[in-house]
Amino acid sequence: MDESALVHSPLHEHHERLGATFAPFSGWLMPLEYTGVLAEHRAVREAVGLFDVSHLGKLRVSGPGAAAYLNTRLANDLGRIAPGKAQYTLLGTPDGGVVDDLIAYLFGPDDVLLIPNAANATTVAARLAEGAPTGIRVDNQHHAFAIIAVQGPGSAQVLADAGLPTDMDYMGFEPVERGGVTFTVCRTGYTGEHGYELVVPVAQAGAVWDELASSDAVTPCGLGARDTLRTEMGYPLHGQDISPAISPVQAGLNWAVGWDKPAFDGADAMRALRAQGPARRLRGLQAVGRGIPRPGMVVVDDAGADIGVVTSGTFSPTLRRGIALALVDATYAPGAQVRVQIRDRVEAFDVVKPPFVATNVK
Repeated sequence: MDESALVHSPLHEHHERLGATFAPFSGWLMPLEYTGVLAEHRAVREAVGLFDVSHLGKLRVSGPGAAAYLNTRLANDLGRIAPGKAQYTLLGTPDGGVVDDLIAYLFGPDDVLLIPNAANATTVAARLAEGAPTGIRVDNQHHAFAIIAVQGPGSAQVLADAGLPTDMDYMGFEPVERGGVTFTVCRTGYTGEHGYELVVPVAQAGAVWDELASSDAVTPCGLGARDTLRTEMGYPLHGQDISPAISPVQAGLNWAVGWDKPAFDGADAMRALRAQGPARRLRGLQAVGRGIPRPGMVVVDDAGADIGVVTSGTFSPTLRRGIALALVDATYAPGAQVRVQIRDRVEAFDVVKPPFVATNVK
């Protein structure tokens, strides 16, 4: 792929100075690793990891009744949270699939920040703008802000040392003014550890990154470790574990749907899928032996019949064995055993309920 055609993070030069290895991701050229995925993964689980996730989208929905309008479109119920809180939610397709999963940050009834995935930001913005009442704006601010994630058991101390707030509850956030510039510190993340995400205007992002990276406790981390960390938590990745073809019902995300709301995108189809029960469900798989599963590998039963497919698969640095999320026949519940076709052999896997390791987000 021609790297000149890829979008560069506003922190790209900082990553080059740190010796990052880069890889294409959703149209962006992003750091894959610095010192190695295993070391970076361990740093997040045991100390502090610093990620650039500026490829994530940033949409501002504002105007009279912006939150109420979004609540008629997004699957989760924004009425469940108060201003200053964030919520994991979904934008559905008419047939019950998922356009994207995203985090909604509720600043107030007339102001909501949405963080969709990189590849879907433009699509989400267009869909929400298309149905917006007069007076409600959907501003695509994808390239106006950077997002810096500070994740791990030592993350609060690193932020405190930088003079940033740390005492908000999980899924809370707080605007911060520094030098006449306002940015947002969020108690959210994608690693399963206590952590924060900072949404910072591009002009100030480099200085904030350098200040945080200067801490001896911090290890810069790339998207390689981000993927192993989120897989250990069983967090879905859009385009693999959820998609327009994989519904929240199949993916075990019923908790992220406001079933009692009168309307949201894809409501009728999702309710029908929930009522009939999915033929295949997203399950966790943990290797019995040395097999390392990868997306697209076929899951089979004892007789070799196809019963599913791996959607996400990797080596777990914490467990020192292969783990996966797989869409399999719904009759295979946790406690069962299946097999995965790994190249020219078949490996046994236990069906388990994620997360694969303990979560420490709170």
